[in-house]
Amino acid sequence: MKFISLFVFAFLIAGCTANHDIGHEYLGAKYVADPLGEGRGYDADPLIRKDAFDCVTFVETSLANGKLKNLNKIRYKDGDVNFLSRNHFIESDWLENNADLVENMSSKYGDVAVRHVIIDKQNWLRVVHKMDSEFPVREIDLEYIPYEKLGRINTDDALIVLFITGNSNKSGTIGTDLAVVHVGFLLPNGVLRHASSQYGRVMDVDFYEYVAARAKNKNNIGVTLVEIK
Repeated sequence: MKFISLFVFAFLIAGCTANHDIGHEYLGAKYVADPLGEGRGYDADPLIRKDAFDCVTFVETSLANGKLKNLNKIRYKDGDVNFLSRNHFIESDWLENNADLVENMSSKYGDVAVRHVIIDKQNWLRVVHKMDSEFPVREIDLEYIPYEKLGRINTDDALIVLFITGNSNKSGTIGTDLAVVHVGFLLPNGVLRHASSQYGRVMDVDFYEYVAARAKNKNNIGVTLVEIK
């Protein structure tokens, strides 16, 4: 039964995300940092909102087709709605725990390099959230396409695009390294659909113009392209 339910869930997600208009119903919604929580306990923000997003929750809610049950399976390991079970880090949690739904396919679209990232969730919880909970330090080799090697992306379906930074220099302030600093959808027509903190809303922009602007900062090193199964 577990295999069947996972298959059906994956099928429903794939069916709602293969089109070119994923997330279109949320265009214009306002940007709010960290708008979702568990609806109770430490983070009492609501489990789902459709009026406000940050970059991650926009992608998650769109993938879930706006359905709470699907969203919980995407946001939490094994669907366990708990702050400590939440997929806080895309590099070590989100990609791994959603492997039945998504896959890093950067090498299919260009020459890749590897960003070695060290995620110290235990220290991050202590520094940022004043929580003591045991988690092993995770070392991840994340494939990405350097900006200087990024050409036109030919795809028939929407991709999830992760924007990668080099040395994040955040270990002293949040207690851990980070590689992924932004996320959105790359549509087949070369449009980036994302929740923009700069403009305060969910919006469409030209992907290649956006990339050119980010690449001017030497610490922004490239993109990871993730296919939706």
